[in-house]
Amino acid sequence: MYPNLNAELARVGITRLMLAAKLGVTPGTLSLKLNGKSDLSLAECVKIKEIVAPEKTLEYLFASNEKEVE
Repeated sequence: MYPNLNAELARVGITRLMLAAKLGVTPGTLSLKLNGKSDLSLAECVKIKEIVAPEKTLEYLFASNEKEVE
C-alpha cells in the first residue's frame, strides 16, 4: 500500500519484522497497518519515518498507490 516506504525499507535493509520490533508491535499488527486493513496513527507514522528515513517527508513515505475514491 505504501510503495515508497517499502522501497526505503529495502534500501536501508530493514525488514518488516525488524520494524515491528522497533515499534513495539507484533509483525501481524504491522502488516495490517501497512496493508491498509488497520489505521496507522500519526505518532506511528512519525516513528516509522525516524527509523527508516528521517530525511524523507511523511507525505513521500506514506503516499498511497491507490486512487482516491470520491
